[in-house]
Amino acid sequence: MSLQSFGYFLFLFVTVTVYLVLPKRLQCIFLLAASWTFYLIAIPTMFPVLLILTLFTYGCGRGMMGRYRRFFVRLGVFGSVAVLCVFKYFNFFRQLFPWGAKLPVLAWPLGLSYFLFEAISYLIDVYREKVPVERNLIRYALFISLFLTVSQGPICRAGQLLPQFTQEHRFDAGRIGRSLRLFAFGLFKAVAVADVVGILVDQVFTDYTAFGGWMLIVGCVGYSLQLYFSFSGYSEMARAGGMMLGLELPENFKTPYYSTSYSEIWARWHISLSGWLRDYVYISLGGNRKGKIRKQLNLFLTFIISGLWHGNTLPFLFWGLLQAVYRMGEELLHRIFGAPKPDIPAAVAKFKQLAVFTLWTGAFVFFRIGAGPNHQPLTLGDGFCYLWRCSRNLSLARFGQELWATVYSGFYANSIMVVFYLAFLAAALGFIWHLEHRRYYTYGNAPAEQVLAAQRPVWLYDLLLVIFILVGLIMQNGGFDSTNFGLYAGF
Repeated sequence: MSLQSFGYFLFLFVTVTVYLVLPKRLQCIFLLAASWTFYLIAIPTMFPVLLILTLFTYGCGRGMMGRYRRFFVRLGVFGSVAVLCVFKYFNFFRQLFPWGAKLPVLAWPLGLSYFLFEAISYLIDVYREKVPVERNLIRYALFISLFLTVSQGPICRAGQLLPQFTQEHRFDAGRIGRSLRLFAFGLFKAVAVADVVGILVDQVFTDYTAFGGWMLIVGCVGYSLQLYFSFSGYSEMARAGGMMLGLELPENFKTPYYSTSYSEIWARWHISLSGWLRDYVYISLGGNRKGKIRKQLNLFLTFIISGLWHGNTLPFLFWGLLQAVYRMGEELLHRIFGAPKPDIPAAVAKFKQLAVFTLWTGAFVFFRIGAGPNHQPLTLGDGFCYLWRCSRNLSLARFGQELWATVYSGFYANSIMVVFYLAFLAAALGFIWHLEHRRYYTYGNAPAEQVLAAQRPVWLYDLLLVIFILVGLIMQNGGFDSTNFGLYAGF
């Protein structure tokens, strides 16, 4: 079930409507049934995996109520990591051996990383005595498999979400209005910006050796925008769905491309994952408590683990390595030249934002190469080749010809659609830049729903969101295929 399909909209409407009128004692039961229905519709063959892992981690949590707390936390954490590694790397190692062809291809359960990360954080928090053991199986299963977050996050913490399941939630017109606006904003990001930019990006990366430097630069910048707006858009849709139900889900992005340092961009990009890696990997390895050298090693290992989590190919591993090098290099510069001052001149801030974005975007070339066009992995060498070719054939005339030809071939040789696509893309990027710019500079990175509500006239912004969404869907149907669960659903 695509999160941008009418089927999902209807599913969400029915779920919210029924949930808000049910008695408190039945709300969690119904929401769990709805979440399991969502998963069964999405990938029914993998539902037993979700069910078994839910019971396994629930049992480990209950086991920590007795004398063997350390045994059960280790069993739960290492068992979950082992399951994740099997599903992540079985097919990779299967290809390395001649007899591997006789083994079956292992399908990937939807959202496996997300609900296992939530389970692991719950077990560790229980062991650290930050949250109590959840005795109620219904509430724990709902925490693991909530349909709003199971496919793409955000990764929720037990201490934040589980207590909300014990509260009664009722209809509130103001809350529903804010949530609908936030949902529309997330859908706009996903279908009118990310998917439309992705039309061009996919063509560039599919045959990158055919393009000159400017077109390749557009491709890698476009991929940075595509990934950000796709994932942040679906995160906003998840938060909006939670708001409709009366649940507060964590923010996942806070204008990361306005960051002036690498530590800052990681603090504002995929916040639920970066926070999870900090709290359950970096700190578990020792954090900064065991000296400067050990701190750098812990940083290095954390980013390598992040790269391995995202994919099982060398380009993903190299992407993680680049993140480690950038972050450790930043630490070294701060020790040599001192920590940056908070009140730097605007021109210096703009330069630092551009530098961070350039490094981030260059690293994402390996991220995209790792996934490969149509999910067929390329090699690490393709990533280096792509970046090297960005400096070659920097002819504006060639760029114009290539841009026109690429979009022209995608819209069935229709010149009117080429002009319309480019004009719509410029308008959509301009509109989202306007909102992101105001959110960062005017509203101090306030939550998106607050920023949207503060725009005047608000009805005009609402209307523009609807128009952009409808036209964005038309643009996709006129050109290339779109994904079902967004770019991050497969991790």
